[in-house]
Amino acid sequence: MEFNHTIVWCNDKAKSAGFLANILGRPDPEPFGHFLVVKLDNGVSLDFMEKDGEVSRQHYAFLIEEDEFDAVFGRIRQAGLDYWADPAKSRSGEINHNDGGRGVYFPDPNGHLLEVITRPYGSG
Repeated sequence: MEFNHTIVWCNDKAKSAGFLANILGRPDPEPFGHFLVVKLDNGVSLDFMEKDGEVSRQHYAFLIEEDEFDAVFGRIRQAGLDYWADPAKSRSGEINHNDGGRGVYFPDPNGHLLEVITRPYGSG
């Protein structure tokens, strides 16, 4: 069994999907029906769909290679985004070193809490 896709609710799918693709260094989002789709390396996609009104905030975590972390983190800082070492947002301006890797949390345009990690939790 494999995870295939999830819908990411947002107020502006071009802005939100473009933001994620840019920060993660992914190809431009592709239209599919009502969605703008950001594809990941393992065949999973995030399908951005617009809705009116408030968007319930979610958490999305991405496992990236150690050598990709510097580029992603650089784009986070270049965009002037707040970032934290923890999901409670108590360690502002820091990254974590959980399980011997690196990780950081940051917001997307709709307030979803995104995370990039270089080691799966529990692997260290």
